[in-house]
Amino acid sequence: MPFASIRIITDDVDRLAAFYERVTGLTAVRPAPVFAQIGGGGATLAIASPATVAMLGDTLLAASNRSIIVEFEVADVDAEFARLESELTDVVLPPSTMPWGNRSALFHDPDGNLVNLFSRPAAPPARASGDA
Repeated sequence: MPFASIRIITDDVDRLAAFYERVTGLTAVRPAPVFAQIGGGGATLAIASPATVAMLGDTLLAASNRSIIVEFEVADVDAEFARLESELTDVVLPPSTMPWGNRSALFHDPDGNLVNLFSRPAAPPARASGDA
């Protein structure tokens, strides 16, 4: 079963879509005013108005997430953070090396969802045969 997308429900689709366009450098596809999606590298980030899930009642509530992190793998965390820093209003963790080796920068999007830009550590060089 292939993973398809994560959808963020928001009261301001335009604002959140514009934010993620700046973060990813990609243009959101807007099939309707109440919906935007940004795809790249495998899964899609969908951004939608509560109107798109109205049939579910009050199951979903915009801007109330405190349990997931939207993550983007980048080549250079420090460069991406520097590019976005002037627009970020809630930085949780400036570029830092995590105990497991990833380099990460975490911040909240305009709705309070946590976003992580990360890069994996470079693989150590392969040993030549006979090296101890």
